[in-house]
Amino acid sequence: MNNPNLKGMDPEKLKMLNNIANQGSQKGMNELMPFLMSAVSQNKNQPGGLDFSRQEMDTIIEVLKMGKSPEEVSRINRMMQIVKMMH
Repeated sequence: MNNPNLKGMDPEKLKMLNNIANQGSQKGMNELMPFLMSAVSQNKNQPGGLDFSRQEMDTIIEVLKMGKSPEEVSRINRMMQIVKMMH
C-alpha cells in the first residue's frame, strides 16, 4: 500500500492493512468490504489490537475506491452507509 493518502498512517496499521489486503486479494468487491470491516473489528477486539479512527477508515475506503467503476463505488458507498448505521 504505497498510496500517498496513507503516508501519515501508523506503520503497524499499514502492516496490518497489507496483511488484510493480501488475504482479501482474491475476493470480489461484494466480499471485500465486509471482509475488511470484519478484519478491522476483530483486530480491534484483540488484546493490543489496533484501533482505526473514523478519518483513517474513511481514507482507507477512499483508497479502495480508486480505479473502481462508478457501479463499484456506488456499491462501496451503500455498504459504508449500512456500516455507519450499525455503529
